[in-house]
Amino acid sequence: MKKEDYLKKDSIVEHIDITKHNTVDLIEAMGKTAFQARNLYRAAKIYDMMLSDENCTIILTLAGSLFSAGLKKIIVDLIRNNMVDVIVSTGAIIVDQDFFEALGFKHYQGSPFVDDNELRELMIDRIYDTFIDEEELRVCDMTIAEIASKIEPRPYSSREFIIEMGKYLVENNKGEDSVVRNAFECGVPIFVPAFSDCSAGFGLVYHQYHTNGPTVSIDSVKDFLELTKIKIKAVETGIVMIGGGVPKNFTQDVVVACDILGVEAPMHKYAIQITVADERDGGLSGSTLKEASSWGKVETTFEQMVFSEATIAFPLLASYAYHKGNWKKRTQKRFNNYLQEIQELVAK
Repeated sequence: MKKEDYLKKDSIVEHIDITKHNTVDLIEAMGKTAFQARNLYRAAKIYDMMLSDENCTIILTLAGSLFSAGLKKIIVDLIRNNMVDVIVSTGAIIVDQDFFEALGFKHYQGSPFVDDNELRELMIDRIYDTFIDEEELRVCDMTIAEIASKIEPRPYSSREFIIEMGKYLVENNKGEDSVVRNAFECGVPIFVPAFSDCSAGFGLVYHQYHTNGPTVSIDSVKDFLELTKIKIKAVETGIVMIGGGVPKNFTQDVVVACDILGVEAPMHKYAIQITVADERDGGLSGSTLKEASSWGKVETTFEQMVFSEATIAFPLLASYAYHKGNWKKRTQKRFNNYLQEIQELVAK
């Protein structure tokens, strides 16, 4: 078989449009059932409470291969409709999946029942039952290197570098439906605490290896400090967590960081998590929100775990919140602008 036999135009992954699917009645009906259906109902109600609370800053955390699976447009719609104020994500989602598609490339429907040795020979990467062209991914890597070579050589937070990625898309008229571009245009910060663990890492390694003199680097501590500053500014916060891992822990930890800094800040008032991980092995992704309360991170009044696969549960939850319409009353927070103002004051 040839590469084109796997990467067919009629098998391109299409992204779910929550604006076209009103799940309010379905979710309300789930509230009168049991098990994870009722948990999903309660999580949807809590997210809607966040959107209705004018004092609440909403932080969305993302882990897993979500955009390759067709969930990218959901996040774009959340950004455009002011339903999220801050994003914390893994690098693969933001760079290998979103920025990759913004450059004009696609993910393809595939199958886990294939010869992976043959895929490797054809330079096709498999993400469970989806395929991606490795040669196109290399273009994404080198675009990151190109961006790094054109900006001031200094340490950046991942948020600052992702802003440069957004600028690149705008200047080159690419990625109209990109999360990176829409977040840049709406002033929504995107943090990727493990930024080198993705195509960005390959691009930055290439940049540093081939650059004589000062280079661009990523300061993960600056990430932590910037998100902590947002928490201090926001005071009241809610978290919508898809998966777990570093984004989940990074976001919950800012409450503890405030305490260590001697700044009084309340625990996250609202928290929901969609995961299939098991809490019994002590793993972070499956640790419950009640457990996080013991660390002083999350209040337990408005928290809900939903043990469900994200591609099923998240579109239902997001559609419910969108069609309830309480986001229409919110004001845009534009925390990127706020952090820029702080930097300018310090520079003076």
